[in-house]
Amino acid sequence: MEYAAPLKDMRFTLEQIAGLAELATLPGLENAEGETAGAVLEEAAKFAAGVLSPLNRGGDKEGAKLDNGVVRTAPGFADAYKKFVDGGWNGMPFSEELGGGGMPWALTMAAQEMVQAANLSFSLCPLLTQGAIDAIMAHGTDEQKALYLPKMVSGQWTGSMNLTEPQAGSDVGALKSKAVPVGDGTYKIKGMKIFITYGEHDMAENIVHLVLARLPDAPAGTKGISLFIVPKFIPDANGNPGKRNDLRVVSLEHKLGIHASPTCVMSYGDNDECVGWLLGAENQGMRCMFTMMNNARLSVGCQGLAIAERAYQQALDYAEQRRQGRHPGMNAEQHVAIIEHPDVRRTLMLMRSLTEACRGLIYLNAAAIDRAHHHPDDAQRKHWKAMVELFTPLSKAWATDVGCEVASMGVQLHGGMGFIEETGAAQHYRDARILPIYEGTNGIQAIDLVTRKLPQNGGETVKALFAEIGGTVAELAKAGEGFVSIQANLDAALKSLGKASLWMGQQLAKDPNAALAGATPFLRGFATTVGGWLLARQALAAKAEIAGGSTDPYFTAKIVSARLFAEQVLSTVDGLCRSATEGSVALAEVTPELLRA
Repeated sequence: MEYAAPLKDMRFTLEQIAGLAELATLPGLENAEGETAGAVLEEAAKFAAGVLSPLNRGGDKEGAKLDNGVVRTAPGFADAYKKFVDGGWNGMPFSEELGGGGMPWALTMAAQEMVQAANLSFSLCPLLTQGAIDAIMAHGTDEQKALYLPKMVSGQWTGSMNLTEPQAGSDVGALKSKAVPVGDGTYKIKGMKIFITYGEHDMAENIVHLVLARLPDAPAGTKGISLFIVPKFIPDANGNPGKRNDLRVVSLEHKLGIHASPTCVMSYGDNDECVGWLLGAENQGMRCMFTMMNNARLSVGCQGLAIAERAYQQALDYAEQRRQGRHPGMNAEQHVAIIEHPDVRRTLMLMRSLTEACRGLIYLNAAAIDRAHHHPDDAQRKHWKAMVELFTPLSKAWATDVGCEVASMGVQLHGGMGFIEETGAAQHYRDARILPIYEGTNGIQAIDLVTRKLPQNGGETVKALFAEIGGTVAELAKAGEGFVSIQANLDAALKSLGKASLWMGQQLAKDPNAALAGATPFLRGFATTVGGWLLARQALAAKAEIAGGSTDPYFTAKIVSARLFAEQVLSTVDGLCRSATEGSVALAEVTPELLRA
């Protein structure tokens, strides 16, 4: 089954949650006015369905291949990338001065969702390029920006992120790659990196690697890391690809999923001639790299959303076609489509509501970035910057967990055929499994939420969000009979989350390990509450549409989706919060010896 973008829900979420119309009034985002935004979504849907989706299955089967030091991407990928670049899709959120489209990140995220859902492996190349652009924009010199950004914004050149080494995974401070100053403003780079997504490929004329390395006599750990621009081809005097740099791909990783995305082992400086340029200040590499990583973390959260949507579409199509079983009273020769069975419908609606909740969070997070960058009021920019920091670990961790869970439900709904590769359901599950791991594991996101984001601004950021959710609870109380369970469950979840947040804050001061032990269920409870809140807001907007005379069943579905989420997902928040606050007692007794007992 090919992918079809859920344009109706994307538009509704952009309108009701992201506030797209208001974003288009902000300085620099005027290009996103209604008619233009609609046209962009339509064209993105056509590109995703017509160009990228047909390559997804073949890419999974064929994969990327290393041929005599050259990486060959799966058949059709290079041509699809050319069309992607020609269509201007790579530059959507970047300024027109750089050759970009000047579009909001919220709208970009909707287009990105379509690309990711149609072909996750393909989408990873522009994802890394966009993050590298952000890093160079934030930390590069004027010369570096002029040299690299126009070609990277267009997509003519791509980017990659080089952190991980065999001995240094999440513990980046253990890296051993070296950078030795030459004396002319350049550095000799030497080292090996692993897990480098699109570190080598045949889709663009140059690849701009951002490489973490350590200067001589640099402090130990993360404080002694610097970031370097290391292009595959060193730009000549005219800014075109010149001499080949001393770097190469050693091998491609053999992976569970995303087979068409080349995950490279990269070697720099085999001949001691690898040239790099410092990006940002010396020993400030992690600060610079986090600019890139935070961009990527939201995009990875969007990947979780995208896979969930793709898995839901396929499961729905299968459930409508597959005939098995019968209703009570039917004779043995009669069979119904499995979508007629209550548990199948429950599963499908659960898949849908989880996906829609994630869409609300991802688009809201992206809109917060837009307001943090473009709002004319300084206080509002600061507020939204704090919200971006709060939402990002929720988006990355929860949406990627949901992507795995919904893809797993899709396999389950297919029954035995879900375990067979020919249906395609297994690919979604395999592809999704990397998402909770890369760009900072979800456990790291939970630690970040508890230790950094919860206490930011003296806890005022979280209090402001809880107050907003409380306002929606009050609205729901006046919305009528169909909203009783939504109101009750959101209210209960908010109260449980408030208590758990207070407990976490207290433990950080006196027993940090107790807080860290419960960080993962706390993040899950936090994100679930936010997701239920956003679905409730959409349900209220759908009620208004129906009251205004709309007979579109989509609006009824939005209310049902919010209600089911409230009753089956929001209802778990109290248990998650109890797990977060009470689980540390038993964990304190767990030792390595006990685990081996």
